[in-house]
Amino acid sequence: MLIILCSPSYAATILVLGDSLSAGYGIDEHQGWVQLLQQDLSQHTLINGSVSGETTAGALRRLPNLLASSKIDLVLIELGGNDGLRGFPPEKLKSNLTKIVELAQSNNAKVLLTEIMVPPNYGPRYSNAFNQVYHQIAKDYSITLAPFFMQQIATNKEFMQRDGIHPNAKAQATISQWMKPWIETALK
Repeated sequence: MLIILCSPSYAATILVLGDSLSAGYGIDEHQGWVQLLQQDLSQHTLINGSVSGETTAGALRRLPNLLASSKIDLVLIELGGNDGLRGFPPEKLKSNLTKIVELAQSNNAKVLLTEIMVPPNYGPRYSNAFNQVYHQIAKDYSITLAPFFMQQIATNKEFMQRDGIHPNAKAQATISQWMKPWIETALK
């Protein structure tokens, strides 16, 4: 007799804590990758706590209320782009992201951190220091680090809005499919 054991499937509540890349800046809300992903992961509940222009400091201030609003099983952190564009020191980025991770974990939520990269015109020293923050936090807190989903999108003009920063509606399904396995892995 063959018995197949599998991990039980459960319905998770996932908080996406991000900036304009996750908030769907410049497109209709229903077209955003978070909403598209909700359709693919219909057994789970996705809460989009993303705000255009959000910094790590702003998200840190909002996170306690977001965590109190529901029992959150996973916090997906897609933050840092606006910190980088404003030239904030990588040490401040690390401090805020660390506090966000610790707050999520203290509320018994798993964490999925998405890597963020700054444009190359910020110089290799700043870019490398900025990028290392994500890798160090993932290592220090034993959390999953997803590669920056915009790497393949930003180089394709067909997927970008006129501002050259934000993905258009056409790119959202690609981002959704990119994020899905990372979320599934983080939920295990």
